[in-house]
Amino acid sequence: MGFFKAEDTIGGQEARGYITIEGRNEELFYAKKIEAKVEKQKSEIKTLGKRGTQNRAIGWKGTGTLTVYYATSLFRELMLKYMKEGKDVYFDITVINEDPTSSLGRQTVVLKNCNLDEVSMAAFDVDSEVLEEEMAFTFEDVDLLNKFNKPILG
Repeated sequence: MGFFKAEDTIGGQEARGYITIEGRNEELFYAKKIEAKVEKQKSEIKTLGKRGTQNRAIGWKGTGTLTVYYATSLFRELMLKYMKEGKDVYFDITVINEDPTSSLGRQTVVLKNCNLDEVSMAAFDVDSEVLEEEMAFTFEDVDLLNKFNKPILG
């Protein structure tokens, strides 16, 4: 019986992120954390002969949060574009996880048609050593460009 080797865990700092917005790519070098989830939307179904309620998937919703160091005006500019001009900007986020110590290789995920829900327009905190901001977003599609290899069991 094999076991999962500790060296095959993926380090949290061993990642890269990119945003593709209005035809240009920008590295998310100021990003600290991203988490994107897909939640199934379900309908409850009751049928004759079954006392319990059954569930049927009817769709999905993609949501996420992006935490960045307070070191860019990009996201404020996007929100202002919507506020002042009514133009809502959609973008893609590419996340690459690749830890050189691990035998798992690389995973590349593209979150497509991301759209911001909220943005901090101004911030300061006299008790904080480093300013950060967390932004909620939605996305409409996902591509898995590279998959992790299967682990080599010890």
